[in-house]
Amino acid sequence: MIGFRIIIAVLLLLKSTLSNDTQCPITLSNGGDRRTHPDKLSIMQYNVEWAFIDYYKNSDCPGNGCTWNTTEQSISHLNYVSDIINKYNPDIINICEIEGCDELSVLVNSTSSNYHHYLIFGADSSTGQNVGLMTKIDPTSDLMFNSSRASYPIPGSECGYSVDGDDLETTGLSKHFVTTFQWGDYKIAYISIHLIAYPTDPSRCAKREAQAAIIQGMIQHYVDSGYEIVVIGDFNDYDGEILDLNGSVPTSKVLDIIKGNFIVDSYGSSSGFSLYNVNDILDVSQRYSNWWDKNDNCLSSSDEFVLIDHILVSPLLYEKIHNVRIFHDYDIFCGSMNSDHYPLFVEFYF
Repeated sequence: MIGFRIIIAVLLLLKSTLSNDTQCPITLSNGGDRRTHPDKLSIMQYNVEWAFIDYYKNSDCPGNGCTWNTTEQSISHLNYVSDIINKYNPDIINICEIEGCDELSVLVNSTSSNYHHYLIFGADSSTGQNVGLMTKIDPTSDLMFNSSRASYPIPGSECGYSVDGDDLETTGLSKHFVTTFQWGDYKIAYISIHLIAYPTDPSRCAKREAQAAIIQGMIQHYVDSGYEIVVIGDFNDYDGEILDLNGSVPTSKVLDIIKGNFIVDSYGSSSGFSLYNVNDILDVSQRYSNWWDKNDNCLSSSDEFVLIDHILVSPLLYEKIHNVRIFHDYDIFCGSMNSDHYPLFVEFYF
């Protein structure tokens, strides 16, 4: 069997030349709390679709390389996103597909709540996309980026991707950040991710499994250090244990790896861990968060919706869940100013 390699690197604050935008990873108020109800905590996962105002050359966005062809369209789109945020007023918003702190600042300034915003540049130079955070309860540590790389295909992969000989390829976790919170009596390790796209493409599937292996190692580190765990974002993959509206079945082991059901190498063998997907609380009819226009007619239909946005939590946090919803408040179609994703919402009572 081809040996598996993973290169562990320290968590570093990175300076990046990938964007004309700015990053803002330093916590403004260590553990500061501006929530109205300190016994409740609500989180929204939202892939906002190409939230770019500053022009990014590599992806020609705003421009012909992304959904929004002009800066005016991008600003209008951000207004639609802020309308959703204002409607539900979550305490924490995890944002995927955003360029930088300039765009986060626009969103904060167009909402009615007292959010702070945070972002650290990732390593996706082709798109310039990052993951960001808007929050009423501040982290207890600055945002960090893990520069580890993992080889693929992993042992036991069923993605259908192979390499010749022993020359395995490697990949990193290009779009993510890690930080920590104090939620009541609990120390929280918060891992925000946006994994590589296309759920069933063999090479992408194999890369995504390697990305999941990196995440597994990060989770194990924090579990061993006494933290509760949140892994949140656009996984670009299905959960085989929690089928979506159309019964989408994964070809990868990504969700199993991150949940601790499939151990890669030694990552998870120290004290072990098990995470739960909050989507299992939803009725199957509500399990969809993204539109895939598979017939290219620019009109969404029920058979084109998939569930690729997930929030995974450790058992203690799972027991504190009061409500889970995916807000299907708008129709998705070509030319819509809303995102092609719907926001996933979970509320905890402590």
